[in-house]
Amino acid sequence: MGMITRAPLLALLAALFAATPEILAASEGSAPTEPEAQPSARELVEAAIDLTRGVSSYAELSMTIHRPSWERSSTLKAWTQGREDALIRFTAPARDAGNATLKLGENMWTFTPKLNRVVRLPFSLMSQSWAGSDFSYHDLSRTDDLLRHYELAVVKTIESEGHTVYTVEAVPHDDAPVVWGKEVLELRDDHVLLEHTFFDQALTPLKRLEAIEIRDLGGRTFATRARMIKLDEPNHWTELTYHDADFGIELDDSLFTVFSLESGREP
Repeated sequence: MGMITRAPLLALLAALFAATPEILAASEGSAPTEPEAQPSARELVEAAIDLTRGVSSYAELSMTIHRPSWERSSTLKAWTQGREDALIRFTAPARDAGNATLKLGENMWTFTPKLNRVVRLPFSLMSQSWAGSDFSYHDLSRTDDLLRHYELAVVKTIESEGHTVYTVEAVPHDDAPVVWGKEVLELRDDHVLLEHTFFDQALTPLKRLEAIEIRDLGGRTFATRARMIKLDEPNHWTELTYHDADFGIELDDSLFTVFSLESGREP
């Protein structure tokens, strides 16, 4: 993605949360089964992050940027390691091929072949558009920010299409280094992210990431098409589509370096 998403744009799940079982009919000498506890908001968010990243991952994606008067698409590859490191490299069209973004912890660099230049992004530029899309550099870099800088709470639970769907509200801590006033996520019981809405400091919703298509890929079920929509600009959106994905692969630490970013090295 990707923009991604370093999503959205990818360890086996830390836990599988089953739906609450029905209480068994009482019989002589038996006690009713206790319902399973609802997963916490933190457990839900952790599982959703790990679903599309795992211990390590590789993905091939396309990105379509849509505007009222034009539309353009590009293809890219992405590698991730843990929740902190990612390398995203554009492969087409020719004008974008070789452009790349590297994330190491909270630091991010970009490389442009035409300029043959690596740029380390300061925090002040993280809210800018990534590759002209509706994703920002901050969207790519944040990964586990929700776990570190936000108070998480499950505020709603519903049943939909055979799944339990949890609404998680994320409110930043007073001293959190984040740009959003609030975030709201809708997560299925199988950890698929259905929606993610971003609110400004006045708590006005500005953009929303929506799952468009959910299917199996790379041995996992997740949103293989997701669209970031600008709520204050009609018909402005960016869509990321996964075409291939692999999880739990062996990746050398040297892949996630500035040298690798600049050289175009791949595993």
